[in-house]
Amino acid sequence: MDTDRKIRIGITGQAGFIGTHIYNFLGTKTDEVERVAFRDDFFEDYHLLCEFVSQCDVIIHLAALNRHNDPQTIYNTNIQLVDQLIAAMEDTDSKPHVLFSSSIQEERNNIFGQSKKEGRTRFANWALKNEALFTGMLIPNVYGPFGNPYYNSVVATFCHQITHGEQAVIDTDAKLNLIYIQELVDFIWKVIQNEMVANYMKVPHTTSRKVSEIYQLLQNYAEQYIQEGIIPQVDDNFEYNLFNTFICYNDLQSFYPFEYDKHEDDRGSFVEIIKTLRGGQVSFSTTKPEITRGNHYHTRKLERFAVIKGKALVCLRRIGTSEVIEFVLDGDKPSFIDIPVWYTHNITNIGNEELYTVFWINEFFNPEDPDTYFEEVNTRKEVDASHV
Repeated sequence: MDTDRKIRIGITGQAGFIGTHIYNFLGTKTDEVERVAFRDDFFEDYHLLCEFVSQCDVIIHLAALNRHNDPQTIYNTNIQLVDQLIAAMEDTDSKPHVLFSSSIQEERNNIFGQSKKEGRTRFANWALKNEALFTGMLIPNVYGPFGNPYYNSVVATFCHQITHGEQAVIDTDAKLNLIYIQELVDFIWKVIQNEMVANYMKVPHTTSRKVSEIYQLLQNYAEQYIQEGIIPQVDDNFEYNLFNTFICYNDLQSFYPFEYDKHEDDRGSFVEIIKTLRGGQVSFSTTKPEITRGNHYHTRKLERFAVIKGKALVCLRRIGTSEVIEFVLDGDKPSFIDIPVWYTHNITNIGNEELYTVFWINEFFNPEDPDTYFEEVNTRKEVDASHV
């Protein structure tokens, strides 16, 4: 691959759970990557599909149907998508590195697994015939922020049920092999960088947990975090990633701001700002009126904002979306907001006095690995007067 220019990467199924995370991750690699936008209707317009494949150095094929009342429709649809891509690549004489997202269902006797296995075989034959690169990846159970409940994973379903007051039922307490979405994205990025080729490649899982263990951890998070505002203790990367996943299922606009208990006597007032069962870093800042801080996002860090004096407008926007969520924090009514991963955010002093803010983040700042990516929340030059 030509290293003198950016790698042009397209993702079929870009709007799905895995596709969204890969697309957003590639947005942090702007010095190396040019993202080629994909829409599902490209499969309905062959000219657009040909135009798409001809632009790509790498195609990550995620688009697939995995549920339907008619099993044969699942098989036919998934094979059709593969055949359309192959035809478009051959008709445009395009030879991108194709990464195919298959599933552990290949190893089971069901129609979805059969369609994935056959699709992988057809891509492998195309690559052999055209001297192109192909990587077929068998992916374990994937969990992480923004997965669709009742569809993407049992983790997504449990998170939704617990945060929305629904009753969860464990039908089979199986042990699941799991990979966190960012771990999968990192793996795929390495495959792209190193041009790793394999017709059959098992993506290694990073943890194995019983369904009941996952549910109990999430219940603990609900009791500690939702009811008391306590950041729970997490003992390993899985629990850390599970908690980051869990808080993304809270309805931000109804859950926040989370009000503290304010204790007052003749000496003044006292507020317990942070209760955490695991360390982290607490910072304090002063901000002059009309000044904005932030306009960045994190992919792994959990951050808490608390205003103890003055009035602030905090704005959040999930990367890849346009909706801006706004909160007003007032030092006279102590409260906090936690910033989920993949939300760009800022804080503006909208009062007439100096703003005092306390920040907590779950890890020390490392200038060699800051996990801080700058992106404006919005383009407004002035704060709406109604917030002042």
